Amino acid sequence: MKDSIRHLIQQALTRLTAEGVLPEGLSPTIQVENTRDKTHGDFASNIAMMLAKPAGMKPRDLAQKLIDALPADAQISKVEIAGPGFLNFFQNSDALAERLEAALADEHLGVRKSGAAQRVVVDLSSPNLAKEMHVGHLRSTIIGDAVARVLEFLGDEVIRQNHVGDWGTQFGMLLAFMEENPAAAESELADLEGFYRAAKKRFDESPEFAERARALVVALQAGEPECLRLWNRFNAISLSHCQKAYDRLGVKLTPADVKGESAYNADLANVVADLRSKGLLTEDNGAQCVFLDEYKNAEGNPLPVIVQKAGGGYLYSTTDLAAMRYRSQVLKADRALYFVDQRQALHFQMAFEVARRAGFVHAGMDLEHMGFGTMNGADGRPFKTRDGGTVKLIDLLDEAESRAYELVKAKNPELDEAELRQIARAVGIGAVKYADLSKHRTSDYSFNFELMLSFEGNTAPYLLYAYTRTASIFRKLGKGIEEIGGHIELQAPQEIELAGKLAQFGEVLSSVADKGTPHLLCAYLYDVAGLFSSFYEHCPVLSAEDESTRQSRLRLAGLTRRTLKQGLELLGLETLERM
Repeated sequence: MKDSIRHLIQQALTRLTAEGVLPEGLSPTIQVENTRDKTHGDFASNIAMMLAKPAGMKPRDLAQKLIDALPADAQISKVEIAGPGFLNFFQNSDALAERLEAALADEHLGVRKSGAAQRVVVDLSSPNLAKEMHVGHLRSTIIGDAVARVLEFLGDEVIRQNHVGDWGTQFGMLLAFMEENPAAAESELADLEGFYRAAKKRFDESPEFAERARALVVALQAGEPECLRLWNRFNAISLSHCQKAYDRLGVKLTPADVKGESAYNADLANVVADLRSKGLLTEDNGAQCVFLDEYKNAEGNPLPVIVQKAGGGYLYSTTDLAAMRYRSQVLKADRALYFVDQRQALHFQMAFEVARRAGFVHAGMDLEHMGFGTMNGADGRPFKTRDGGTVKLIDLLDEAESRAYELVKAKNPELDEAELRQIARAVGIGAVKYADLSKHRTSDYSFNFELMLSFEGNTAPYLLYAYTRTASIFRKLGKGIEEIGGHIELQAPQEIELAGKLAQFGEVLSSVADKGTPHLLCAYLYDVAGLFSSFYEHCPVLSAEDESTRQSRLRLAGLTRRTLKQGLELLGLETLERM
């Protein structure tokens, strides 16, 4: 609808320009927004206020001329002037009902991408393999997963890249410990944190061990077969820990999506050589750097992007540049989205600029850092265990399921154990994910089990329960939506409000895909759930006064059910038919 209204306004502007009402050469951005108060229409535009000055007219006078010049459109029932010169558009309820019928008949709910499909690389999760995944990895993993799902639903080809930390000096220490304790390594690696701490203790206490660890780093980087064998074994065990977390979270990440730092090791010398050949490198205290004049430090001097240390070692920036080149030249990506902590914003801004100057990425490729804030405890500080340690992600999920189990059991003691466990899993894991996804990704937020497991407010339990209410209608009826005849007729205000919100599904998904902000989808689903509750309260469905009204309301309830289910699945939440 917004695109249609923009097109109507553009036609009116063209006509008024041809008539001499507007000067030649104007090419304004036509903004069309949803109105908050539906008594003022469904959509509003400030175009008359934007163009009043160049037209030499009062905004309300220009607004009237625009209304007079607008082509007739069956989807618009009327257009009014509001306030200082807003154009308010009222949607034709019959045309809206037809759009909903088309959505109901379509497996994609009438949602289509407005532009051409793209190849999109989504860089997400990226844990270090030296340790188990902790709560700090949650946001990258689930925000990236939700955006990737939305992109795929809209028709893009998504290539997930799990850029794990599987290379570097710490691996010499771990390999030395594996080499020293081959029999115990298998069992001890079941607890990666313990294994890492034990290896670090040996490294700190034994000069001989530390010397062997450093030698193993050199041997590993040189491709020594036994080092590679131990390294591959460690990575396989470490990645299996990650996969268990991904499976528990229900995110679409597999071993095939892993493309770690080690994958680019052979290209790092080439990256440095190519930067040198393009005249971008400067040596500074023995290190090889690219200086970017537009990025300066506190003293006003250009900040460097260091790509090779004085001793010859490489850095994250070198690996990131190699990955960008791979994603452009091999994966042929149109977009690359990096779901990495907001604190890395400057690193990515500078690395993106170097990649462009060096020609590592093609001109049409978008590089976007989708930064996010931190998950904090109740005290507003980064989330930790009671003794100040890092919270393992698996432990957090265990506690979420346990708390959800007690909650659901108290509300439904009659349910059998298997169903209780299934509901607890969906509610517990869903609550953790939704509490995160419902916040703007750039914001910090405080983790609170009581709030996220509440059945009131914008929470996973509330939305999952709202979905089960829509499902219960058809369970009572004993029929599926495909067996319901008739067509949607919008008469009651609650029907029209719910219908208007359902029609916005595609627009919301497009915003999520463009901005990488799943909280927009969360807010939308929360609104849908609230409007459905109002509709259900004021508009009897199964006990409607006549058959055509009953069928209409069943069809509207069926579309609500499918929209809620699809939206929750795009967020990565498991839906339940009853709770």
